[in-house]
Amino acid sequence: MTQLTDAARAELAPHGRLRAALNEANTLLIATRGLEPTGVAPDLARELAKRAGASVAFVAYANAGLAADAAATGAWDVAFIGAEPQRAGDITFSPAYVEIEASYLVPPGSPLARVDDVDRDGVHIATAARAAYTLFLQRTLRHAALVEADGLPGALARFVEMKLDALAGLKPNLMADAARVPGSRVLEGRFTAVQQSIGVPRARAAAAVYLEAFVKEITSSGLLRDLIARHRVEGLSLVK
Repeated sequence: MTQLTDAARAELAPHGRLRAALNEANTLLIATRGLEPTGVAPDLARELAKRAGASVAFVAYANAGLAADAAATGAWDVAFIGAEPQRAGDITFSPAYVEIEASYLVPPGSPLARVDDVDRDGVHIATAARAAYTLFLQRTLRHAALVEADGLPGALARFVEMKLDALAGLKPNLMADAARVPGSRVLEGRFTAVQQSIGVPRARAAAAVYLEAFVKEITSSGLLRDLIARHRVEGLSLVK
């Protein structure tokens, strides 16, 4: 087990309590919500708190962007969110521990056959505001236009109601959405893989060093694989 220094313990769990920020929009990492949430991310937070000899308190956010915004306010000690350059100003991220492929859902009869076909003039893509894959598309799209909505249900609603050309999202979520839109299909391949990390406020250097070793340990020891199996999560890939 990776040694936890006194400095890292003090930064991870000030006053004996580790406050863990969760992105409730990520249903692959958070199975159930509430004061005692379940899933891979909550269990990792509990493991960190156990090692620090501390209690754990969960701080829930509707999306990863809101969690990232709160880094500068001191509202949490660790955050389980996607590592994106736009979030790195106030947050130091651990190496990624899992990744989730992102692709597109297209409506019945769509001429779009591949992921690479989507970035064209005149194509409109529904997507959830501030999601990690949305931030990626903001940086990389050259021709297609994003139509952002509040959360995953909002993005799906805009895709359907506005008859847009594509819906961006994490593949497991898109597969579920495809069942709600008869005749729609998820394009093969991916435009990115959203890498999930554990973040700490930028000033907490000792905690960041510990989390880097912690992620390597849970990946190599099989603990992370066991958690994914225990929660029966499909769509999460270990980062090697």
